[in-house]
Amino acid sequence: MSSLAIVSIVFACVFFSALFSMFVRVMLPEHHLSQDTKDVVKLTMGLIATMAALVLGLLTASAKSSFDLENTGLQQSAANIIKLDRSLARYGPETNEIREKLQRILAFRIHQIWSEGGSTPEKVDTPERTRAAEDMLDAIRKLSPKTEIQREIQSRALQITQDLMGARWLLLVGAVNTIPPLFLVVLVFWLCLLFAGFGLFAPRNATVIVAFVLCALAVSSAIFLILEMNHPFNGLIKVSDLPLRYALSQLGQ
Repeated sequence: MSSLAIVSIVFACVFFSALFSMFVRVMLPEHHLSQDTKDVVKLTMGLIATMAALVLGLLTASAKSSFDLENTGLQQSAANIIKLDRSLARYGPETNEIREKLQRILAFRIHQIWSEGGSTPEKVDTPERTRAAEDMLDAIRKLSPKTEIQREIQSRALQITQDLMGARWLLLVGAVNTIPPLFLVVLVFWLCLLFAGFGLFAPRNATVIVAFVLCALAVSSAIFLILEMNHPFNGLIKVSDLPLRYALSQLGQ
């Protein structure tokens, strides 16, 4: 299910919880609406609001940290790709085919993730693309260095390629959804209780309705940001492709 669909459900649940409690109020006996009852309800709503705010803050911080980690990993990979290409260029013309293959792999990866609306890790990480990276590593191993400098360059190129493959797996694993669905369900349940408490003693007028709509939108947008940042390679909020595009522009020079 997409982030927009989930957020729409959250908005509907939260907003209609407030509306439902507003209409339930007219059916309650008068002694259920006393000042003492209001004070107790306000205390319970304060407790729920504190817990919901704490969980929302933790989820936002966790999602932002994960998003920044993916972005940093992508920048490091772009730098390593440039280093690999320059190392192969220094080795000699024997590596031209490997450099061209590196350029094709990078161009295809950029097009796949950022030009087609994003891809899930399962679509990005196919056996064919894994073999293409491994074939490039094997091609570097098969080079026959004739000088000490070439041997040093080959060793460095192998290390960079292995680092790139390791970073690739880390990026793909990090892009997998890490928010347990039950965790999100409990949070939405708390928010519904909170808004129901708000609506229980709220007057029935247009200003109050608009206020509930804006509050429900604010809470839903926070959850939307969490869900989007938790999928850094698809959706509306994605890691920037500029580091890889810059690396692509430097290849083959």
